[in-house]
Amino acid sequence: MAKIGFIGTGIMGLPMAKNLQKAGHHLYFSELHKAVPEELLGNKGTLLDDPREVAKATDFIITMVPNTPDVEKVLFDETGVANGLSKGKTVIDMSSISPTATKKFAKRINIKECDYLDAPVSGGEVGAKSAALTIMVGGPQDAFNRAMPLFEAMGKNITRVGENGDGQTCKVANQIIVALNIEAVSEALVFASKAGADPGKVREALMGGFAASKILEVHGKRMLDRTFDPGFRICLHQKDLNLALTTGREINAALPNTATAQELFTCCAARGLQDSDHSAMVQALEGMANHQLVADETP
Repeated sequence: MAKIGFIGTGIMGLPMAKNLQKAGHHLYFSELHKAVPEELLGNKGTLLDDPREVAKATDFIITMVPNTPDVEKVLFDETGVANGLSKGKTVIDMSSISPTATKKFAKRINIKECDYLDAPVSGGEVGAKSAALTIMVGGPQDAFNRAMPLFEAMGKNITRVGENGDGQTCKVANQIIVALNIEAVSEALVFASKAGADPGKVREALMGGFAASKILEVHGKRMLDRTFDPGFRICLHQKDLNLALTTGREINAALPNTATAQELFTCCAARGLQDSDHSAMVQALEGMANHQLVADETP
């Protein structure tokens, strides 16, 4: 079994690391924004002082952190991963970050005679816990082949999209689609409810037709049940859409509906909902319609 470094054990990283351990791998950790959960340590998990020591001890180093600056810090600080690398190791960034920065990071790792894979994921906390993530990979074919057993421990739909940066580009595209689908489901259900129809029955009917989608199934239910505890936080989706809009400007690709979705997330953040699940976008549409999808139950 491989010796694997894993840096970033948050909402997504924790279950991903646990699934690697279930597959028989020993993991080496370094604390980042918070302490590594005790459940990951022991027979199958070792805590080291910093990312540099993690890189020295392992063959594969996985990062799963919130944003581009976090990845840069973990990789290239004085005690970062890059300073612990030796020839032949593989760095796998599974965060969702800038495609442009990813290409630069890859080149800096390649100088160390090591491979770099950008491998962002989709599927949320549910997919992470059930080892059913979609994994979109950019990087060399040989490195992808070597890392496949690791990916298979965490996901089901695993695709090498192309070279470094292409995995992150695919993830940005994914986040555009997800955001616009959340907006569409929110708008449709608020419309149906304000028009006097039962939104639960409307969702049930739509699930059997061409409008059916995973967003309607999972997030539609969240909207109706008012369960907005984060599987994927609004602030993180804002970060991803910012990547889309920034890259769109760089390549002259108009993204008008992405911009609208971002404004709706900003509306939610202004109301203090930035740490709520991204399905809480419905609350922005409810505010604009002056109508809550499901009335609060009276005590």
